[in-house]
Amino acid sequence: MFNVWGNKIKNQINDKALLQTEKHTLKWFLALFYVIYFFYEIYYQFFYLDYLQYGNAEGPVLWNYIFYVLIFSLLPLTYFMLKKGKLFQVKYYFVLCYFLISIFSESVPFLYSSESLRIGNAAELLLLLFSPIFVNTHFFWFVCIGLILKYLMMGLFLGTTEVIFPAMLVIILAFIASIILKRFQVYVGAIKTSYDNQLEGIVKGVIATIELKDQYTRGHSERVAFYAKTLAIALNKYSKAEIQSFYYACLLHDIGKVSIPDEILMKRGKLTNEEYEIIKTHPVVGTEAIRKVDGLYMSIDVIKYHHERWDGTGYPDQLAGTDIPLLARVVSIADAFDAMTSSRSYRSAMSVDEAYRRIIDGKGTQFDPKLVEVFETTFPEWVNYHKSYDWSEAVPLQNSNNKEEIG
Repeated sequence: MFNVWGNKIKNQINDKALLQTEKHTLKWFLALFYVIYFFYEIYYQFFYLDYLQYGNAEGPVLWNYIFYVLIFSLLPLTYFMLKKGKLFQVKYYFVLCYFLISIFSESVPFLYSSESLRIGNAAELLLLLFSPIFVNTHFFWFVCIGLILKYLMMGLFLGTTEVIFPAMLVIILAFIASIILKRFQVYVGAIKTSYDNQLEGIVKGVIATIELKDQYTRGHSERVAFYAKTLAIALNKYSKAEIQSFYYACLLHDIGKVSIPDEILMKRGKLTNEEYEIIKTHPVVGTEAIRKVDGLYMSIDVIKYHHERWDGTGYPDQLAGTDIPLLARVVSIADAFDAMTSSRSYRSAMSVDEAYRRIIDGKGTQFDPKLVEVFETTFPEWVNYHKSYDWSEAVPLQNSNNKEEIG
């Protein structure tokens, strides 16, 4: 369960700056927890119980020291998980372990000593009210439900109604914390939208600059991005954030062509073997161009491997079958479809039906057989997009009826 939640967030937050933010947030969360936990313990044991309630100074008993050791033992566990790269799961395990320790520490003295039932610690209020700082709905509800279940379980196990008040307090504070969480999410969403719009604008600007080199591929990246995005959505494997990042990767899939000399890129005749080898360098060149760009982490595999073939005869690394990253296989189909249905310097566009047949024929050789089956279901959507696309922006113009080059 924790791995699923952690991986969802990790897929959305793969930017170095945001990873650092998560680490800093976790450190503050843990530091505040321990400060409040032991401040409350000192106040309760030495001041409240000893002086205000009983008028003596016995201090903590053996039970208390055992539980303190257990609480401190969570720190090595946290450190170990961080070293293992479990940054996004740490907070779940920490809170779960605390709940188990607190149930034990509150139940045992009540059952096996003369102490009255002592429920909760002020640090639990911190867990609840500060859980929104991670801007993670799953974690927020994990803390809320966990606290409520803790009190209900203790009430049933110990046969006491003293848990009703703290449980009601948790519900009230959870409502307040949920408002805080919603506000955080609104602000983060606004920032993310602004960032996405700026990133998309920059990416499209770069692509427009590249396409100025070759008038025959104008709009190619945009169309491939649409086709590939619909195919990826049909797989039902990716979140909205992953699809959006994949869309940017598709826009950039041919960025390496900026290094190809114009006389090769726009050559009307057949390429020589030497010229074709130069063309084949563009995936690697494109990969190096964006390798250090934060926010484009999903672009690497798409840019580098979208010309690999299912049978292992593609380039640059001659990968075969499932060794080719799935999203690169998706782009391979989208790229081929658009290349066939748009004009090039050396030929006119073919019909969408002919392109469809060729992709079906490439099943198991050029393309992933299972993806071709998904392509068949998305093909009508591709046809509608192709028909509604504004080809007047493309040069040369394509006739909307027979897709023949007319200018």
